[in-house]
Amino acid sequence: MQTTELLVRYRRFLKRSFCSGHTVKNYMNILHHFIARHQAPLSEISHKEIGLYVEHLLKTRRPKTINCHLGAIRAFFDYLIDDEGIALVNPVRKKQRLRLPRPLPKHLKDDQVETLFKAIEDKRDRAMFMLMLRCGLRVEEVAQLTMDGIEFHNRQLFVFNGKGSKDRIVYMSEDARSALQDYLKKRESSKTKRVFLVQKGPLSGKSVRGIQKRIETYAKKTGIPVSCHHLRHTMATQLLNADADLVTIQDLLGHRRVTTTQRYCRVSNLKVQRDYYKAIEVVLRRSQESAEDGLGMTNFIPIAVNN
Repeated sequence: MQTTELLVRYRRFLKRSFCSGHTVKNYMNILHHFIARHQAPLSEISHKEIGLYVEHLLKTRRPKTINCHLGAIRAFFDYLIDDEGIALVNPVRKKQRLRLPRPLPKHLKDDQVETLFKAIEDKRDRAMFMLMLRCGLRVEEVAQLTMDGIEFHNRQLFVFNGKGSKDRIVYMSEDARSALQDYLKKRESSKTKRVFLVQKGPLSGKSVRGIQKRIETYAKKTGIPVSCHHLRHTMATQLLNADADLVTIQDLLGHRRVTTTQRYCRVSNLKVQRDYYKAIEVVLRRSQESAEDGLGMTNFIPIAVNN
């Protein structure tokens, strides 16, 4: 079977697997780029060619992007082997993935949040970014939010087909609900189900990249280094500092593994500080009680009793 036909079949497979349109597009772009560079039968591609491909990418791509390329290529070969039944050896080895630094999640301080939102006067932008800050929505989830996913009376949102094709419910704070209501009052009537519509002029854009450009504009205006994901990190950190359970935050953020959520513990300094002082007080009190008990035993003089 020709490689072109296999790519078409793989694209259909990804769609049947409920991969997002963004994921399908990225995977296919990566595979087309890889196959165009290696104009050889797929059976002749070995781990050595993969190594040379990594060296080629290192000239222009970041390590995280390169690992995305390796993941897409490996997944394609897994499909050929498992689903198409083609006798191949997957040329992408796990050890070929590049080691990445794991920086701590960045979050905004309270005064930075206040400064940022004072600069956001546009009602649509304010609603979008408030949903990230208070509800923990990803930028993709904001872009895809639909009118039927909003329940103002219960102060909750339904996130349909989030990351990993998972649905979940998140809750709105009063300021998030108010910001969303203010936007919807001025929103033009439209048949589209999407909540956030395209606006003309400098505030245009409802796509993921369009929304990211909007936050970049406010970052430049305020001098605050902020991204859409920083708002999500800020929400998680604030909840941890307010003693919310880790599992609750995991559910709200839509994390598949609690270990992902645990990373926020490393930046939740206020909670760590409170937990430390609370625990150390117990330690010191017990140490003091133990010392006093020992002192009492030292001063005790036994009296000999004659039979």
